[in-house]
Amino acid sequence: MIAVRDLWKRYAAFEALKGISFEVPEGTVTGFLGPNGAGKTTTLRILSGYMPSNEGSVRVAGYEVADHSRDVRRRVGYLPEDVPLYRDLSVEEFLRYLAGLKEIPARRIAAEVDRVVSRTGLEPVRRRLVGKCSRGYRQRTGLAMALLGDPPVLLLDEPTSGLDPNQVVEVRELIRELSGEKTVLLSSHILSEVSQICGFVLIIHQGRMVASGSPRELAERFGTHTQLRLRLGSDLDPAVLAAVAGVTACERGSAPGSWVVGVDDADVTAIRVARAVQDAGADLVELRHEASDLESVFRTVTRGGDGA
Repeated sequence: MIAVRDLWKRYAAFEALKGISFEVPEGTVTGFLGPNGAGKTTTLRILSGYMPSNEGSVRVAGYEVADHSRDVRRRVGYLPEDVPLYRDLSVEEFLRYLAGLKEIPARRIAAEVDRVVSRTGLEPVRRRLVGKCSRGYRQRTGLAMALLGDPPVLLLDEPTSGLDPNQVVEVRELIRELSGEKTVLLSSHILSEVSQICGFVLIIHQGRMVASGSPRELAERFGTHTQLRLRLGSDLDPAVLAAVAGVTACERGSAPGSWVVGVDDADVTAIRVARAVQDAGADLVELRHEASDLESVFRTVTRGGDGA
């Protein structure tokens, strides 16, 4: 759905993008990570048709952006980091105006505005001036703007910025619901958020693509360990866990009865660990797979340079 090949972007003598290449498969939610100034926003602007590249090929929804910018923009919903909103219009008036700009037929505009207002939770403020809305509701208005016209591709630059914790959860759930229905490229500084909602991750640093893969694949590739967390109701000889095939390390945790177990393959080894604990006569209270440490991966692949 999104295919980028050898993409370059220069601002005078400064090279913001240095030949990056990547693909985003149809129907997936992909995280786009990098330090400040790494080139994320520049990439999203090029993908949306907002600005041209200097070199390279960019195809979105089957169209080359440089040659078919209008066709691409019809099929892309773009939420920029700084959402451009008309503060003197109500939320509903603003969305109606944007629907017209997106060439939605006049007879469908009312129903389309109702749809995106409902989906983004804007009903309480739909008739309030945008300038009188909280930052959270303004961010939701930007997300509704991106959803207008039901585009197959969404480019979201920091979509949960400014939201309170409850709103963050709601937006995450909305993005999860879009998985399979739309192709989403999501830029975020909140690594835990990316781990929770993205099946694939791209990491850019100083204008170059430095890593790509699922959070689990990246953790394995860059040496961050997969772990199981155990809580037992009785004592256990460490040798019992150390002898399990697939266990690479084990140590007692800080809480009574807790253990941290390093493993090669969590899905397979977890079953073996549970069986070994039970065979040893210990009470297994809890066993869980600790999520891949995307923060450690990020720090590893972006170490060096200032990222500016």
